[in-house]
Amino acid sequence: MAKLPLGTTRRTGETCPESGIWESQSTPSTTIPLSKGETFPPYNRVAVTWKLIQYA
Repeated sequence: MAKLPLGTTRRTGETCPESGIWESQSTPSTTIPLSKGETFPPYNRVAVTWKLIQYA
């Protein structure tokens, strides 16, 4: 199965579609490792958009 392209985005509460390093699109930002099937967490107690920046 083909990998999703880097730059793919998902929101807090959605299921992770691709294992890798995801970066929050917020200020300040952070990065998290997330595995396929896990749920995207909030950041600083706020729902954010996460962007895939590196494959696992």
